[in-house]
Amino acid sequence: MMNMDISPLLNKWEYDSEKNVRVIKLEDNRKVIQVRKVLGIEQYELEGRPDGKKPFGKASVLAEFNDRIHDYKKNHGSEEGFMIDHDDFLLLQYEAVLNYYRYLILFQIGDFKRTVRDTNSNLRICDLLQNYCLDDEDKNQILQYKPYIIRVNALARAMIHIRRNLPEIAQQIIESAIVQIKDLPDYKSETYQYEKIRSINYLKATLAEINQKPLSEIEKLKLELEDALEIEDYERAAEIRDKIHELSEKTDNKI
Repeated sequence: MMNMDISPLLNKWEYDSEKNVRVIKLEDNRKVIQVRKVLGIEQYELEGRPDGKKPFGKASVLAEFNDRIHDYKKNHGSEEGFMIDHDDFLLLQYEAVLNYYRYLILFQIGDFKRTVRDTNSNLRICDLLQNYCLDDEDKNQILQYKPYIIRVNALARAMIHIRRNLPEIAQQIIESAIVQIKDLPDYKSETYQYEKIRSINYLKATLAEINQKPLSEIEKLKLELEDALEIEDYERAAEIRDKIHELSEKTDNKI
């Protein structure tokens, strides 16, 4: 009987929040990302789909739907009438979530090229849902996070050029992403509004760093507020909001 106890694996790699991600090569020379959690280990494929699966015999669900659209256009002369139903949506949503988990780790370890790859995939999933999904409630579950996906994609592309000592191109990427997010259509979602404002603020802060322009006190507080909300420290968030309000009033009175 196979031993199902993973305790020996966990004991060999004690949890350390500062050293909880590693990229290793397996016996078949395949590279994977491993993440040590408090009570376990997660593993992601470095290439292909994060879970290593080939849905429909394809590299991804996204690839399957791109092929379906291609075949539909070939048979009908246009895309008109092609639809993504609820079951299709669930397949795309699950793949988008897998990509999200992996690109968070990739960005964390500074693998910006693969971060761009995975965020590009999720942006293409957003486009598919925007164009073909029947149910607004379904597609908005993904589209409400589009500002965030654009932000991470832009930051990763900018970092690639900063590493190449090309800050001007990095600046253009960030500026373009800010405009892109501002031009997104509105959705009746608090999450969407939050992600839109938050992403624009982060990108503006990055732009200031690239340009070496100091942030104003209010801009610094806004970033602190976002960090507090990120870790759900609502008491600290309330204090920061009060400070922002006070500084905003003083600024208004000076004008």
